[in-house]
Amino acid sequence: MKALVLAGGSGTRLRPFSYSMPKQLIPVANRPVLDYVLGTIVDLGVTEVGVIVGDRADEIRQALGDGSRLGARLTYIRQEAPLGLAHAVVIARDFLGDEDFVMYLGDNMLPDGIAPIAAEFAEHRPAAHVAVYKVPDPRAFGVAELGPGGEVLRLVEKPQAPRSDLALMGVYFFTAAVHEAVRSIGPSTRGELEITDALQWLVSAGAHVRAGRYEGYWKDTGNVEDLLDCNRHVLHGLRPRVDGGVDAASTLVGPVVVERGARVAGSRIEGPAIIGEGTVVQDSHIGPHTSIGRACTVVDSRLEHSIALDGASVTGVRGLRSSVIGRSASVGTSGQSADRYRLVVGDHTRVEVAA
Repeated sequence: MKALVLAGGSGTRLRPFSYSMPKQLIPVANRPVLDYVLGTIVDLGVTEVGVIVGDRADEIRQALGDGSRLGARLTYIRQEAPLGLAHAVVIARDFLGDEDFVMYLGDNMLPDGIAPIAAEFAEHRPAAHVAVYKVPDPRAFGVAELGPGGEVLRLVEKPQAPRSDLALMGVYFFTAAVHEAVRSIGPSTRGELEITDALQWLVSAGAHVRAGRYEGYWKDTGNVEDLLDCNRHVLHGLRPRVDGGVDAASTLVGPVVVERGARVAGSRIEGPAIIGEGTVVQDSHIGPHTSIGRACTVVDSRLEHSIALDGASVTGVRGLRSSVIGRSASVGTSGQSADRYRLVVGDHTRVEVAA
């Protein structure tokens, strides 16, 4: 089996961060989302991975390299324009050959793994096997209608009147039968080759298409709120580790990671939290569910349930919560009084808040 990871999307819902970095490289617990995606795939025993890339191809190549760091062998496949998930299968035909493969959206976080879905595919080996998840509002998703044995009866993309609450999650297992399907469909009204149309083509052609209900944690990290929630979830699995320096005036409570070269002075850090390599935390209080990236500076501040990307600086701010601070961004004070703030700060910006 091979894998196809889609990492070409523009990430409009994650602006301003996605203006300056691919959304698939935004960190969760100080690791890029794509690291988790590839780790999930490698855990299945799949090591041959095609990565669909777009305009940000160079940044993704630089971050992932040849994949050996993660136990995979990567082949990069350029998609010149965002023409749909089924189009990604079309352009990956030479890489995929006639082998079975798993297709995985590169901004999906499934930290509990997908081994049960893979096992169902291996047991039944239908033409396609899709992972579905029960959602409160299916209108924003591709929706699957299932028969009593888990067979897919019908698929509809973003229906206005859904007949099912089972959404396609962005994890698909295919045999080579899908290649005829993606060649046989035309573009949708938005000009894309939709994978739901290819799946429906298989169903209409009488092919065996199944769905497996996913019961683990799932987030599409496409917006700030989901990114923060995913960061919180992943941090709950943190094992405490101190590779940097923590002085006697500091207190670490619960699972805290202080990475190599980081320095904590006169501060209190309540886990789960992670302090990145080369970061300085001084006279500050870092609350739970917080990830501080590499080479950051946090001085005389308090923040919790937040993410600070590499190179960020926070000085004299004592009420940050549910915030995301971009790379090399600077957050300081203006001298006015207030006790709490919420920030979504893009890369290389400066924000002043009340002291």
